[in-house]
Amino acid sequence: MANGVVYFGSFDHYVYALNTRDGTLLWHYQTSDTVSWSSPTVVNGVVYIGSDDHYIYALNANNGSLLWRYQAGYWVDSTSAVANGVVYVGSDDHYIYAVNASTGTLIWCYQTGGAVESSPTIVNEVIYIGSNDGYVYALKTSDGTLLWHYQTGGWVQSSPTVVTP
Repeated sequence: MANGVVYFGSFDHYVYALNTRDGTLLWHYQTSDTVSWSSPTVVNGVVYIGSDDHYIYALNANNGSLLWRYQAGYWVDSTSAVANGVVYVGSDDHYIYAVNASTGTLIWCYQTGGAVESSPTIVNEVIYIGSNDGYVYALKTSDGTLLWHYQTGGWVQSSPTVVTP
């Protein structure tokens, strides 16, 4: 929810914005596939959301108009994190993407060994994210350089949380 509006995606291929007071429809935006796994992230009047049509969308939070969309290689089920003007998100195509939040241009991408359905957490210019290859990754936000990765015994679809001192 942002400013009295609840945003969400649906299996009916739409992203919705509803008034939180009475549930009235403010706007909806149609994609070409389901928008149900990725949750919207709202920053500076922009709704960022992934879809099973392989796109990351940036929509105007006030009216739902398309600002830009970036095509990944497969489903975008991860929920975006936005920091310092960059959208970070994973895709089922095995990549973690960093996309300019204003223009939708690719800044960098990092390939893992499996689908990335985990949602990123960003702390102190480091992105933490899991992959279905069984690893949790720590990457530099500036250029996607691998700082470290940790192997678990199975898929990592959970989204990491970082607690700083």
